[in-house]
Amino acid sequence: MKIAFIHYHLKTGGVTTCLKQQLKALKSDCDMCVITGEPAPEDFPAKTIYVPELAYSSVYRQPYAPEKVAATVVQKIRAHFGGPCDIVHVHNPLLAKNSELLRFLKLLQQDLNLLLQVHDFAEDGRARLYFNEDYPVDCHYCVVNSRDYQILLKCGLKSPGLHQLFNCVSLPQLPPGAVAEKPWVVYPIRAIRRKNIGEAILLSLFFDARERLSITLPPNSAADLASYEAWKVFAAESRLPVEFDQGLKTPFETIVCSARYLLTTSITEGFGFSFLEPWLYHKYVSGRKLDDICNDFKERGIDLDHMYNQLMVPLEGFDADGYYRQWKRTIKDSARTFDLHIEAAQVRRAYEAITAGGTMDFGLLAEPYQKQVLHYLMSNKVHLQRLLTCNPLLAKIRNGTDQQNRIEANRKAIVRNYSMDLYRQTLLDLYGRVVTTPVKQQINKRKLLAEFFDLKRFSLLKWGNDDP
Repeated sequence: MKIAFIHYHLKTGGVTTCLKQQLKALKSDCDMCVITGEPAPEDFPAKTIYVPELAYSSVYRQPYAPEKVAATVVQKIRAHFGGPCDIVHVHNPLLAKNSELLRFLKLLQQDLNLLLQVHDFAEDGRARLYFNEDYPVDCHYCVVNSRDYQILLKCGLKSPGLHQLFNCVSLPQLPPGAVAEKPWVVYPIRAIRRKNIGEAILLSLFFDARERLSITLPPNSAADLASYEAWKVFAAESRLPVEFDQGLKTPFETIVCSARYLLTTSITEGFGFSFLEPWLYHKYVSGRKLDDICNDFKERGIDLDHMYNQLMVPLEGFDADGYYRQWKRTIKDSARTFDLHIEAAQVRRAYEAITAGGTMDFGLLAEPYQKQVLHYLMSNKVHLQRLLTCNPLLAKIRNGTDQQNRIEANRKAIVRNYSMDLYRQTLLDLYGRVVTTPVKQQINKRKLLAEFFDLKRFSLLKWGNDDP
């Protein structure tokens, strides 16, 4: 089978990791190439075709004619394969990071079979990346979690043309125990705002005296970088046990193998590698659990019940009135972008719900309010004790009594359910259905927006921030 993949770039990140996994899984079964908008790294494991017009609009700033680019891509595909390919597998096409991408894909669809793999939705907190035009119709879609699968079924897609394609995980490069354990608690991410690093810093207040939080990589985008640098200043001025940028000087495997345990505090994920990978290194992972993502893992025998799904902090610990004003303004601005009408009473009722009992989930707060909470907690040990009372699972952040048993059981469940062999077969079955099953379907964009625009989960870390 001949497969052409398309993605904006091949920089390090979750989508590129997924694409590399697909190349590895299919290397013995398919003839493949990758069409990308930026030059590929020298060590990229596949033939790449550079089409600069397909990069982010912020990178390729010149206007271009989608008709011409589509014709060029078809010609390059034919030149590579000696004829047409069977499938064009496109990653993350529903974000308007390239303003002409949808027009380009609709033209490409006239000649080739499309499979659109959705990792993220603009409707899910990325208003500035929203396409006003309809998404491609009568082609196959796939998603990386059951939540998105059920949402798209509600929004017009049909099971013959909508597929679940859970990612696979790779076993570690280094054997467990290859590096001596150090007093690091590692959050192994690129620290975009949605990763909620203020909450990881809050958790460091409960570390053992010698333990230090390590946040591995800086973000790429300007907006996220400004937030990240401000956290560096805050941690230094507050003399908190936090280290930044360790991943710039130390290999990932070495960092993870050196850690006492790992954290995740992200408020949103597509697939959720951070809930799976640590166990493969025989490492415990603690922090925030995202139920709508982690339910897939629970069904496959992976036990994350020691993690919390919200971290409630008292309203007296931050400027709640200022937060409410900013929250309302951000809702109004986001709704305007989507041409969505929100009643003032609806906003008020949602705020009353998220502040019931005089507390609010820390993950809903923007960074200035998170810093106010941290100052409040550090000012008095009584405040820290009250936080533990409101959030009893915080007592399990470091270690559960069943830590080793949980590590071994989760590791076995992950290897069993997310192996490369299973992923290979799932991909081949999916591609077979795409080639043999014509579909008539369309996404209802208003219904899709309604599924994601939930005021009770409206976080200022998420809405109005577009990470790359």
